[in-house]
Amino acid sequence: TGVAFPPAGAGVGTGNAWPEGPQYGDHEVIVSQAEECRSYADIGSMLQPGGAQVGERVWVRARVSRVRAKGNSCFLVLRQGLFDTMQACYFKDKANPESSKAFLKWLGALPPESLVDVEATVASAQVASASVKEAELSIERVLAIARAPAVLPFQLEEASRSEAEIVASESSERPFARVSAETRMDNRWIDLRTPAAGSVLRVRSAVCLLFREALDARGFVEIHTPKLIGGESEGGAGVFTTEYFDEQIACLAQSPQLYKQAAIASDMGRVFEIGPVFRKEKSHTRRHLCEFTGLDLEMEIKHHYNEAIEVIHETLAHIFHGLERRYAKELAAVRAQYPSSAPRVGAEPCIVHWEEGMAMLKAAGAEVDDMADLTTPLERQLGELVAAEKGVDLFFLDRFPASVRPFYTMKCPDEPRLTNSYDVFLRGQEICSGAQRVHEPEMLVERIEELGMPLEPLRWYVEAMKYGAPPHAGGGLGLDRVVFLYLNLDNVRKATMFPRDPNRLHP
Repeated sequence: TGVAFPPAGAGVGTGNAWPEGPQYGDHEVIVSQAEECRSYADIGSMLQPGGAQVGERVWVRARVSRVRAKGNSCFLVLRQGLFDTMQACYFKDKANPESSKAFLKWLGALPPESLVDVEATVASAQVASASVKEAELSIERVLAIARAPAVLPFQLEEASRSEAEIVASESSERPFARVSAETRMDNRWIDLRTPAAGSVLRVRSAVCLLFREALDARGFVEIHTPKLIGGESEGGAGVFTTEYFDEQIACLAQSPQLYKQAAIASDMGRVFEIGPVFRKEKSHTRRHLCEFTGLDLEMEIKHHYNEAIEVIHETLAHIFHGLERRYAKELAAVRAQYPSSAPRVGAEPCIVHWEEGMAMLKAAGAEVDDMADLTTPLERQLGELVAAEKGVDLFFLDRFPASVRPFYTMKCPDEPRLTNSYDVFLRGQEICSGAQRVHEPEMLVERIEELGMPLEPLRWYVEAMKYGAPPHAGGGLGLDRVVFLYLNLDNVRKATMFPRDPNRLHP
């Protein structure tokens, strides 16, 4: 049944021990059978004001990162979260040689990544191999809360090495093992315990927080649009379908686009959404997913879509600067494994017109079709040219051809083959697509018919524009791709918790 809970208050405060309890063993399964039986110290606050100090007896719940048993001693490295580690040690007790020998044997057999409760005294020490460098825990008692198996799918140390370290080791007698992407994703709960992988998800969370901050400060309202819809929301993008009631077929939303526009027609003025997006595209590239998280915004404009470009630029600048200022520890952990630097962002939006971009590519010797969309290699080449000429890693390319933009995109007043649209590029790859939208219902119907699309599924949307819809523009960013490119990861799958692509539906 395991070791039972100690009495209330046991182990709390200096000298308040639990003398009648066993020194070691597997704790009984925690099923909320006790409240406040003991309080715990945080490794991150050790020796800090308000944290445990030298001489105090404490309980610590942590994961066993490493175990080193030798002769009459055993050293553990305990880990909380991604970054906080502390050495704990136990030495053979001459007064109780047999029982302490058994305790040493039990400690030495603890599988790494097991979760334990440790009762110990904080002792002064110099420890180079832990984040707490001026103290260690002198062990009194250890209880195993949750044991890991003796053999892990991979070692965290292996999964934490950079590609440069692995390549450098290949010429040595003991080259490092490379943990495959598939093995990582099959065991994502282990992978996310590594500093880089765990920090990527914290950066992802931070991007959402900073996105909300920036738009909330600019008067935007957060909305939540339906993801089960009665027709395609994006012309030309693959759509997942599912059975609905009364033999109807529902689609998984490819974007919140039409509903964002309906919100503008509802006089909401400025709106944004953070939500799932589904694309049935059988792409096996390192930057495509079948399900990703969209960061979408839409806003009224007075005269020109550049008003929306300015807001998008300011929002991205807030996100990027906020990451560097407020998440330095997480960025350092990621960059230790995936080297990168902060992208260069101009004080004002860097806007490259389509015609200028095509001229730059042609001057560099690239073969381009002025009325075709950019291929991935051309995107990267243009990104390199803009970075060299204008000194930025973030830029807008506007005035895309109408043939490569959705039906709701407003055409340019001076060139009907082009549109009032734009993409945002980071490090030479697209992270955002946006435009001024068609807000006149007659123009919408004309465009829908021009493209041979069925009008009936879009009738509600056209109807929403009939009652005096204001001019508006906006954009949609892919959260996964923003994180992937900002951190210079080698695959977008590493920027999402449990990725969905054509080959992966589990876990």
